[in-house]
Amino acid sequence: MRQKSCVVLFSGGLDSTTALGWALAQYGRVFALSFDYGQRHRVELRAAARTARRLGVPRTVLKVDLGSVGGSALTDPEIPIPRVRRRSDIRPGPPSTYVPFRNGIFLALAAAWAEARGLQDIICGFNVIDSPDYPDTRLPFVRAMERAVRAGTRAACGAPPIRILAPFAGLKKSDIIRLGLSLGIDYSTAVSCYAGTEAPCRRCSACLLRREAWREVGQQDHLEARLKKEGRR
Repeated sequence: MRQKSCVVLFSGGLDSTTALGWALAQYGRVFALSFDYGQRHRVELRAAARTARRLGVPRTVLKVDLGSVGGSALTDPEIPIPRVRRRSDIRPGPPSTYVPFRNGIFLALAAAWAEARGLQDIICGFNVIDSPDYPDTRLPFVRAMERAVRAGTRAACGAPPIRILAPFAGLKKSDIIRLGLSLGIDYSTAVSCYAGTEAPCRRCSACLLRREAWREVGQQDHLEARLKKEGRR
């Protein structure tokens, strides 16, 4: 029996696109929530709009200015995006593409948005196995945020508690793609690159991990295939 309704944190990348497809298979009503937070790769917002429209999922964009917070290559153009050729080039610890407490802020806003609409489940496509150095994607963080949300919403007064689900936290990115393919997901509008263009730069960590994942799956990246068909590769 499918659950009633949920909201998916939807950036428009591989993981969140899979999360959206997974939610559509699990819930009767699904909403997508994206964030315009001053990211330099704003192309992901347009990509998310295309994917949500194709899947027939209502999508809301919330604006929050994380550029004024600073401290990340994704919001400050003065901080260069690390260029990598192989996995060994990715240094341990939070990278410069980590946006300070971004997912905590997103989940807090999503909880407020969900509570206002009577939704109990928030779905996030956090991937920990291939990107372990982002502290705000780990399961202990997710559980801590869930406890905080329950303590600070109507759930503390007896209302049904909000759940935060991260179903892919224990999966490799290639396994996430395989799951999505089994659900019939088309990734041709799922954008991952940090450089700010739809076509992958093939030099940032997001492009590297995506390329490796598709190689493990043994298929051509749907996005690359579409861009080639359109004469943009």
